[in-house]
Amino acid sequence: MKQTKDLLRNLKALTGPFPDFQFNNIPNNPSELFLEWLYIAIEKGVPEPHAMTLSTVDEIGAPDARVLILKNVTCNRWYFATSATSRKGEQLKLNPKVALTFYWSEIGRQVRVRGVASVMPPEACSKDFLERSSGARALALVGYQSKEMMQRQMLEDALLKAKELVKEVPDTVSPTWKLYTVDPDEVEFWQGDPDRKHIRVQYQRNGESWGHRLLWP
Repeated sequence: MKQTKDLLRNLKALTGPFPDFQFNNIPNNPSELFLEWLYIAIEKGVPEPHAMTLSTVDEIGAPDARVLILKNVTCNRWYFATSATSRKGEQLKLNPKVALTFYWSEIGRQVRVRGVASVMPPEACSKDFLERSSGARALALVGYQSKEMMQRQMLEDALLKAKELVKEVPDTVSPTWKLYTVDPDEVEFWQGDPDRKHIRVQYQRNGESWGHRLLWP
């Protein structure tokens, strides 16, 4: 049996071919370039291109990360949602600084967003909650995310009651459901290259405007 390190070393990575990245003529705003890349990822059939890793820190500064779904992108704002009482929700209360990471391996592209997360107004949080599927709303209404569960049957019982509530009162909204917006200070676009001559472009906020620069691989 092969050693793990040998097995991993023999796995292929960044084999390409990948799309061209014409970095000499890019938009002034990082959200515009992000949407261009996102649409390409969708067109190329990248599975779950809206999946992203949300990174936070806890009360002692230890990092934490998990995969969420991107909810929207507007002018230099990225959106996600979660329960305020979940572990990530509690961490966001203590320290709103976050990082978002997108990786689309089929096209060899990665986007890193660093900034501050803020809770949207109540009406926006409610609207986002009601746009979720009935099953997703029911699960959110159960609550207890990240808390210890003594028996699996407890989830089944609570979920059954929540589904009945959603059916009887479809406009029920979880009071802990929050929609967050991330206002970045830095956004980096990484285009992989089979020869490892990767292209990295980093946007940096400068007041109300943005500048960008090319980084070494």
